[in-house]
Amino acid sequence: MRNNRAMTVRPHRIAVLATDQVVGLDLGTPAQVFGTARDADDVPLYLVDTCTAGALPVRSTAGYQVLPDHGLELLEAADTVVVPGIHGGPPLRDGTLDPAVADALRGAYARGARIMSICTGAFVLAAAGLLDDRRATTHWAYADRFRRLHPAVDLDPDVLFIADDRVLTSAGVAAGIDLCLHVIRTDHGSEVANRAARRCVVPPWRDGGQAQYIERPVPKTADAGTAGAREWARHRLHEPVSLRDLAGQARMSVRTFTRRFRSETGMSPAQWLLQQRTDHARLLLETTDLTVDQVARRSGFGTAAALRQQLHQRIGVTPSTYRRTFHHP
Repeated sequence: MRNNRAMTVRPHRIAVLATDQVVGLDLGTPAQVFGTARDADDVPLYLVDTCTAGALPVRSTAGYQVLPDHGLELLEAADTVVVPGIHGGPPLRDGTLDPAVADALRGAYARGARIMSICTGAFVLAAAGLLDDRRATTHWAYADRFRRLHPAVDLDPDVLFIADDRVLTSAGVAAGIDLCLHVIRTDHGSEVANRAARRCVVPPWRDGGQAQYIERPVPKTADAGTAGAREWARHRLHEPVSLRDLAGQARMSVRTFTRRFRSETGMSPAQWLLQQRTDHARLLLETTDLTVDQVARRSGFGTAAALRQQLHQRIGVTPSTYRRTFHHP
């Protein structure tokens, strides 16, 4: 019975399209995750192959070349096409793409294939015109560049992945695993996806989005303007700090200070102060064993409920979840 089923059920065909400067981890993720998805009879549910334009070798970012078994014709029969991330080449540099690759991607989508990208692979999909007027995501560090090159795309850099009809994009690096598990879960249910996650030794679901991983270092500023007031406020995040207090530190009127502050930081004093308190709370959660109540007080939120609301609003997770992810005793 098992052999008969294996012979009659056609695995879902996945084509991984590698372009020059492909990211090694992203390239291997689809084969690893989808390759572990099996039904109750241990029959593989997906068949994963790799292709390039002309079946030619392409360089990876890991110091080796990729020698594929297939050319772009693989996309003509694929049920799903996955584009891994890249760390170089025209799609990242100027938003252009090899016309043959663009045509193959558009043809696969028009034929009804599901199209996915991992990390900066979204630049390839956008260059092919497949993300225009869609919600999409990519690695947070490339968000500004992506917006400049592809203003027609509704980019959300805070999430781990986005599924917009048959076009799916994921955030940086390991978020490709989250997206592949999401696809398995959508295709075959949570039980199959959970088994695949266990085989890969990864969580079947991660709380929150990539906003919790974004680095927000304190920018270096000149001594003039509002920089001194900002430095003064950073040392008093646990205290009430008013707009009048900040303006007084800068020896400016409230109106002038507010205008100068927004010009220098791109946000209002209240928004900036809230961001600083959130970042300080994250630092305390990562590096101390203080209770959530203590973290809330020391970062200026006052109560654990206020901290919990703000953290969930900004990065999509609770303080306890954030601490479990990032705290190292």
